[in-house]
Amino acid sequence: MTDDLATLVTVESPSVDERALAASAHVVAALGTRLLGTAPGRHGHHLVWRHGPTRVLVAGHHDTVWPVGTLDRWPFTIDGDRATGPGVFDMKAGLVQLFHGLSTLGSLDGVTVVVNADEEIGSIGSRDLIHRAAEGARAALICEPSATGGALKTARKGIARFRVEVTGRAAHAGLEPHLGVNAAVELAHQTLAVAALGRGDTTVTPTLATAGTSDNTVPAGAALTIDMRGFDPAEFTRVAGALRALRPVLPGAAVTVTGGVSRPPMPPGASADLHRLAHGAATALGQSPLPGVAVGGASDGNLTAARGVPTLDGLGAVGGNAHAEGEWVDLSAMPARAALLTRLISDILARG
Repeated sequence: MTDDLATLVTVESPSVDERALAASAHVVAALGTRLLGTAPGRHGHHLVWRHGPTRVLVAGHHDTVWPVGTLDRWPFTIDGDRATGPGVFDMKAGLVQLFHGLSTLGSLDGVTVVVNADEEIGSIGSRDLIHRAAEGARAALICEPSATGGALKTARKGIARFRVEVTGRAAHAGLEPHLGVNAAVELAHQTLAVAALGRGDTTVTPTLATAGTSDNTVPAGAALTIDMRGFDPAEFTRVAGALRALRPVLPGAAVTVTGGVSRPPMPPGASADLHRLAHGAATALGQSPLPGVAVGGASDGNLTAARGVPTLDGLGAVGGNAHAEGEWVDLSAMPARAALLTRLISDILARG
């Protein structure tokens, strides 16, 4: 498993690099073919192993947030039971566990595996593929990294992305600034209004902001990107309504809002039964209890849960520091996590 992990990590796979994703898909396909005994269906850089009608969907992704060249300064490294490297935790170790675990099943009948290449950027190109693969499934098991200490992810916030665009009027900043309508100033007003929309566990965060075309011109245009996350579907309706109700503060300015929900929330009810089943599987294997936690990040589990498929997330690697320098994986935990996945699949299929 460690050797396979090294192979995957040393092939960089940022979500927006077509050449890198093609190379990564080739390596992942080879690993899955060797361990499952069948080659995947190729859908661009997305891979699907289907063994009859889907009863259990097992999902993961091979893209990462790390640009090509990261390995040059931060190579795959092993120190005792800890491995580090770009993408090792999110989520290449989870893929290794997935394939090694499934290789021990007596039969893969009813098991569909989807490994997509754009999860880190919202699964825009693969969500229809995931929806189709999940049709008729009794369960979706998401091999994303575990929460702290190996906890499973039993609820996830949904994500919405919005864009506020401001139209003003250009003018010479030195000669006639009074003739302009400063889009940057208007955007500042709107940014403060947007930032005030968060409440409770709903976050509304202004992220990317741009304005102007030159340093001596009153900006005629400006734009703001907004990241909104929450557990309650009603909160998405509230925030979307508030954003679309934004009105300009400066005379002559115009404000336009676009965007919407990218991934709906994954509620606790989507995972409750599977979490109990996973707890029983862990007990049968002599493993420690598996707490469940709600997390702010989204995954493809949001997509399967929204289709009404019971979904359990966080079945991947034990480690930490996802998306940050020094992300790491506990190598000693990988066999047990692979065994847990296998036992859980077997129990689901046995329930009839």
